[in-house]
Amino acid sequence: MGQIEWAMWANEQALAAGLIILAGGIVAVAGQFKNWQFAAYAIAAGAFICLLEYPRGKRKKGATMERCGQQCMTVVVKAFGPLTRNYYVRAILHACLAVPGGFLLATVLGTVCLGIASLIYLLAAIYGEEWRPLEARRQEKPRAAEIINGPPGVPPPRPSPNARKKQVDEIPVRGGQYEPVMVTDDV
Repeated sequence: MGQIEWAMWANEQALAAGLIILAGGIVAVAGQFKNWQFAAYAIAAGAFICLLEYPRGKRKKGATMERCGQQCMTVVVKAFGPLTRNYYVRAILHACLAVPGGFLLATVLGTVCLGIASLIYLLAAIYGEEWRPLEARRQEKPRAAEIINGPPGVPPPRPSPNARKKQVDEIPVRGGQYEPVMVTDDV
């Protein structure tokens, strides 16, 4: 079996946690919960986490599915250099961002998810993984369906490719029908 790339799992977990924290913060502020200041913090932290985690990193092996519009955020994340590229930093950052969300019921679920993402990022950092940006896509090779010109013109059994090469032309005969002409090498 191949080696697991932990950063891919951590990225999905952290993005989901950011969305959950953001939604919990909005609910708590709109409902004017007690300690709503933590909810205001959760809105800001959730938005920051979502922006940081939206661009997927490049996998070591295999293809990486790019998220829609990720190139804009990739430039921003790439600009911060080692602060966003290093998974030790991300693990500590997510652990620190998760703590204040634990004081409010509406954001506890997101806080637990972010804590799990922090642990997965720590595991990814221990295994030596690092965030690498996706480069611009190269032009894809045409698919088999695009290469095929159309259905075969000759019913089965078909002649061999060498015999088909010898059929050069078709000459029209009276009545609008065509008669095949075979060309031989004895000219």
